[in-house]
Amino acid sequence: MDEMNKEVSDFKELAIGEIVTGKVVKVEDKQVLVDIGWKTDGIVPISELSSLHIDSAGEVVSINDELTLKIKKISDDEIILSKQAVDTEQAWLDLEEKLASGEVFEAPVKEIVKGGLVVDVGLRGFIPASLVETYFVDDFSDYQDRLLTLKVVELDRSKNRVILSHRAVVEEEEAVKKQGLLENLQEGQEIEGKVARLTDFGVFVDLGGIDGLVHISQLSHDHVEQASDVVSEGETIKVKVLSVNPETERISLSVKATLPGPWEAVEDQISTGSVVEGTVKRLVHFGAFVEVLPQVEGLVHISQISTEHIGTPQEVLEVGQTVKAKVLDVNQAEKRISLSIKEVEEEQNQQELKSYKKEDDDAGFSLSDMIGDQLDQFKK
Repeated sequence: MDEMNKEVSDFKELAIGEIVTGKVVKVEDKQVLVDIGWKTDGIVPISELSSLHIDSAGEVVSINDELTLKIKKISDDEIILSKQAVDTEQAWLDLEEKLASGEVFEAPVKEIVKGGLVVDVGLRGFIPASLVETYFVDDFSDYQDRLLTLKVVELDRSKNRVILSHRAVVEEEEAVKKQGLLENLQEGQEIEGKVARLTDFGVFVDLGGIDGLVHISQLSHDHVEQASDVVSEGETIKVKVLSVNPETERISLSVKATLPGPWEAVEDQISTGSVVEGTVKRLVHFGAFVEVLPQVEGLVHISQISTEHIGTPQEVLEVGQTVKAKVLDVNQAEKRISLSIKEVEEEQNQQELKSYKKEDDDAGFSLSDMIGDQLDQFKK
């Protein structure tokens, strides 16, 4: 009897709410038995194992696991313990620190529910659908069991409310990436980007975290009516950086500047002394500009427009008229071509005069021959 009393007195004096540690000695379907050094093994019901829904105790613990538990109930021959209570308290403390510091951490998605995702953060954390990504997600089935990087955005112990955001992490990463791009982009730099959006006034190009604008006038050397005539959404294109404003985060880009210009290799196509055909594009008081190649215009000075004296180019020419002109000079570097319509006319007049004289000579010779033949007949 004395030995029994001594054995009982050796057992720990335990109290409700006390934190104890023990080793799992048996895992059943709906409960776990833990040796905490008391007269009987402690019982952890499945409802006290996790703040998340589980179907079997074996999903959370295994035999010989060391657990820290909170005493929920004590009777003469039974003690009820809770793992969830300890985990929940520690989780609240951890989450409060993360909220204060803005720490980014990972947690697995445990459930897909209406309106968002449930994750395991030591207790039940919720990610509303609007805080999952920076874009709309129609189907969350692919998120089951995925590890997501998260930030705590709201905590309320009284309502057991834990609101988390993956979107905030992504936005933060994009902001850092955007800042890095803005700092590294240089005027004159040529890079590749993906066409993100088409608008009436141009194209927004994703440079890998920030969008730049290609104005419609910078899409081609030719006139562009609408951006879709030149590029399509999702297409990868080469652009040149025209300007970068880190303060406003505005980036001006050009596709045209990466393309061969209309004046490139002009001297290989047009040479001094050749005759070209072109269209009158503009009339000014000192002459006429004639387009001799796409986007390449030459100047016909007023003194080179006509063989006759004229006061204004409009007396002889009109916009849209097709003319032939002789190339007087080509300067590719300065993008300048000098033309003369007068010299073409003069050459044509000289050719016509030569042709007329030749015909006249031929006609005179024939008449002389014919008169000579008739005189010979009279002599006979």
